[in-house]
Amino acid sequence: MLLIIWHSRTGAAEAMARAAYAGAQGEGASLMLRAQDATAEALLEAQGYLFCCPENLGLMTGAMKEFFDGMYYPLLGRLEGRAYATMIAAGTDGTGAQRQIDRIATGWRLRRAAEPLIIRNGAQTPEDILASKILSDEALQKCCEMGQALTGGIALGVF
Repeated sequence: MLLIIWHSRTGAAEAMARAAYAGAQGEGASLMLRAQDATAEALLEAQGYLFCCPENLGLMTGAMKEFFDGMYYPLLGRLEGRAYATMIAAGTDGTGAQRQIDRIATGWRLRRAAEPLIIRNGAQTPEDILASKILSDEALQKCCEMGQALTGGIALGVF
């Protein structure tokens, strides 16, 4: 099973997670959980993970960090070798949040199964940053393909 764990503030990361989940549906078992609803049991049942969140102030959001903080030590040594990928919603960068998640995944000994997907919306003013986001069809298609590829790879035993 692919477990998609997400957090969103303005809708972009949620739309990305939902598109990935839609793509995963035809390929095998998948589950989508908000970061605050994820449990250790859900992570242990999954064979792979897709972590999706926005970048705020150059880092992953606090809710996503709280998820990792709460799960890290209880699951340390129990997830090694499982597949993971990331999707980041960002204004103009996204690499700070990406690096944070990669460092945590390295500690858990997860294996990257796909290149990071960073969707940039170009928001720079406070008004644009705080506004609800609508993603392009092209961006949503990339997310859908990510979910499809990960779930298919898990189902085939590639990951």
